[in-house]
Amino acid sequence: MNLIATIVVFAVVIYLQGFRIEIPVKSNRFRGQRGSCPVKLFYTSNTPIMLQSALTSNVFIVSQMLATRFPDNLLVRLLGVWEPLEDSLQLQAVFGVAYYMSPPHNIKGVILDPIHTFVYIAFITTACAIFSNTWIEVSGSEPRDIAKQLKDQQMVMAGHRQGSMYKELKRVVPTAVALGGAMLGLLSVAADLMGAIGRGTGILMLSLSLLLST
Repeated sequence: MNLIATIVVFAVVIYLQGFRIEIPVKSNRFRGQRGSCPVKLFYTSNTPIMLQSALTSNVFIVSQMLATRFPDNLLVRLLGVWEPLEDSLQLQAVFGVAYYMSPPHNIKGVILDPIHTFVYIAFITTACAIFSNTWIEVSGSEPRDIAKQLKDQQMVMAGHRQGSMYKELKRVVPTAVALGGAMLGLLSVAADLMGAIGRGTGILMLSLSLLLST
């Protein structure tokens, strides 16, 4: 079942990788020359899931360190209460912010604690969407940068004046980027619940990295 879940996640990622919005553009220099500016669903690739994973890991590390040193402190307990798993030295969050940031271990956990499941899904999808939009701002791929690149190439969006190109890109790109980030978050949750090999974050980063290298 773990192998089947991994294959299913790979297949879904490959399928969704082809989703894109084609923005028609034309050249101001050469009359009749047209093309398209593609905005992929996974515009930021695996970056948002990597950032979300790093954020979660840091919260878990800080929470465990504080819980070990100040186990009775109220604020520390609100951040996370940790207990060892059965027949294992590995710790799991059972209460607090860290608990709601960690995935349910199985379908039984989803059914027994639906609030935890709902909060976890909302956190993952929201965090990935925010990180996606933040990444395009710091990486030089936001709508203003795309409009500048098209202007430098003397290209304009078909049916739009050069001055309105940025407004149209700003309407399309952030929405597509946020949706792609949220989809990555949902895929990560689904992979975790199905028991994919390497967990949701790991399998998504691997599959998207392989797609980028091919």
